[in-house]
Amino acid sequence: MKSKDIKATSEKIRCGWASGDASLIEYHDEEWGVPVHDDKTLFEFLVLEGAQAGLNWVTVLKKRESYREAFDGFDFEIIASYDRKKVTQLLAEKGIIRNRLKIESVVANAKALLKVREEFGTFDSYIWKFVGGRRIKNNWSTLRLIPAKTGVSVSMSKDLMGRGFRFVGPTICYSYMQAVGLVNDHITSCFRHDQL
Repeated sequence: MKSKDIKATSEKIRCGWASGDASLIEYHDEEWGVPVHDDKTLFEFLVLEGAQAGLNWVTVLKKRESYREAFDGFDFEIIASYDRKKVTQLLAEKGIIRNRLKIESVVANAKALLKVREEFGTFDSYIWKFVGGRRIKNNWSTLRLIPAKTGVSVSMSKDLMGRGFRFVGPTICYSYMQAVGLVNDHITSCFRHDQL
């Protein structure tokens, strides 16, 4: 195992990517891989993972509060009613990633999520069906072994796109699965692996 695979801070061993930035360490220790079943939080992570495309996660984490403010607390019912004027306003928001396609995808995804809720009752019921309602617990010994996408994330991506979601490619979907706890990809030496 290479030293970059693990990071010890305050006597805890963490996944190697969780180092250097306090917000990243906090996110790793408290959120990453924890199963999420709240529709608003599931939507929040879908927005943030889409915003990350082409960027690093620390950049998105540092803008998270600005996203919450700009996008009405990730209330998908409100966001689904955003019009062109609102999108133009969001393009002027300095605290978020000002990419028209990404901003428009948030609105499209809110609308698509409402349709999913009509069919499945909750977005939670829909998204967790991809793992049969049970989290996948992996046992990776190093970061190098963790895949960028899986058969499940490919299936999820295809289904989401077919329902009108955007910025939901297989790699984004796998990052999403890791973030909301559909999969536990903490490496085996990380203190969070066994906790989750």
